[in-house]
Amino acid sequence: MNTPRLKERLVALIVLAALLFTPPLLLIAEGASAGPGWLVVYLFLAWGAVIALMAWLMERRHKE
Repeated sequence: MNTPRLKERLVALIVLAALLFTPPLLLIAEGASAGPGWLVVYLFLAWGAVIALMAWLMERRHKE
């Protein structure tokens, strides 16, 4: 993978991470049910997805 393409993908991942943790989405996740559990699940899954995508991008870079 060439470097400019990797940089574009990393910037896109940072923007996605910033959007996932904006207050409107957090309020939607919090108000999804009466219990406080959905916000915790959303935060855990969103953070895990960001980490998994970052690992996938870095691993692809080393293979090529």
